[in-house]
Amino acid sequence: MTTLIALRSFVAYGGIMLYILLAAPIALVLGGVLRWKTGMYAMGRCGVWLALTLTGIRYRVIGPHGSNPKSQIPNPKSQGALVFCANHESNVDPAVLFLGLHPQLHVLYKAELRKVPIMGTVFDVGGFVPVERGDREKSMASIARGSESLRAGNSFLIFPEGTRSRTGHLLPFKKGGFIMAIQAQVPIVPVAIHGGRAAMQKGSPIVRPVDVTVLVGEPIPTAGLTLADRDALIVRVRAAVAALLEQILHPESRDPDPRA
Repeated sequence: MTTLIALRSFVAYGGIMLYILLAAPIALVLGGVLRWKTGMYAMGRCGVWLALTLTGIRYRVIGPHGSNPKSQIPNPKSQGALVFCANHESNVDPAVLFLGLHPQLHVLYKAELRKVPIMGTVFDVGGFVPVERGDREKSMASIARGSESLRAGNSFLIFPEGTRSRTGHLLPFKKGGFIMAIQAQVPIVPVAIHGGRAAMQKGSPIVRPVDVTVLVGEPIPTAGLTLADRDALIVRVRAAVAALLEQILHPESRDPDPRA
């Protein structure tokens, strides 16, 4: 079984690299030259779907009330820009959330990822915003860019822990994404994700098939808040993410659908 999983992993790596080599130049032309962002994102989502399918990673997204989940995830067309705030426990999380939450999800990401060939260019054209965590001036400039993008109607995914949790317990939340949301006066949607950690062991390139669960909470408004409220907002959102994570780990504690 281990041999088959290893073989599947390397076939997946080959398939993904081939897709990137073929699709990335086309996506850059669509997004950077033709300014057709929808087409660029469609190709990106196709690549992410391919990666998850080849590696056998399955996921389900559950909305705030459990049943008929897709219809309950906040609709960006009717609700405008949103900031999806998720915990982070595995390398699988960004791919699953990018595919499962929103058709054109922008990401606030660590600037170190720009060193990966092609990735930085694709991220820039796609409207992702890098954050230099060790440089306050550059970090604030990135947050300002993110706020401007939110005001333009683009939704974002943030991982406020800043890195993957090795234990599954929530780490302290960093402030950048919350400042961005307050400045743009857009709601924050708490999200919990669980199940991806078993996909990859530390130091191993092998990707194991796993089932990932994503639980999406009710949007938390920021309208009327100022930067003086950011710490209280962080406490509220972190508590909401923790409660969602607890519901995934202990489904029997999940509130029944009030509309049933």
